[in-house]
Amino acid sequence: MKKISYLVSGRGSNFKAIAESIASGYISAENGVVISNVDGVKAFDSARSLGIPYFYVNPKSYSSKEEYEAGICSILRSHSTDLICAAGYMRIISPYLINEFRNRIMNIHPALLPSFPGLHAQKQAIDYGVKISGCTVHFVDEGTDTGPVILQSAVPVSDDDTEESLSAKILKEEHKIYPLAVKYFCEDRITINDRKISIRQI
Repeated sequence: MKKISYLVSGRGSNFKAIAESIASGYISAENGVVISNVDGVKAFDSARSLGIPYFYVNPKSYSSKEEYEAGICSILRSHSTDLICAAGYMRIISPYLINEFRNRIMNIHPALLPSFPGLHAQKQAIDYGVKISGCTVHFVDEGTDTGPVILQSAVPVSDDDTEESLSAKILKEEHKIYPLAVKYFCEDRITINDRKISIRQI
């Protein structure tokens, strides 16, 4: 059975959605470990309630980003991690960690990539005037929100939507498709060909 670990920087609502999906049996996997670059985050409360070990790893305690991520790798490997889920992790993941877990790091982005990568995607969507936005689960590569797309879900943008209201609508979809993507991974249903992903139907 595969083990899923998490990188978080805040409340970790997507971490909680995935972890609870594992606890309920919807995803056939085990929860591994939660790691944060910020001390005392709300995600630790969720980890504690679910019985998942959690660690604060302070980037300032390391002389370089690679050393910091080597420290993270050590924790991940000690918990036999098969898949890393970034859930509100507010640091760019370096090539070091990506190469250690190639095609085994997922992220969710609150836009329909390749549109509106980077920060404040919901505001970008509203400012641009799009009628449809949404969210994307993708594998992490060396770019910013450029990895192969696993799943997407569309959300209509209303004329009176604000960044906050659109974020809330998108978050509901995030909590659906991120656990689903992890489920597909754990069932070995994801195939990557160059940057195109196919999901085997059963």
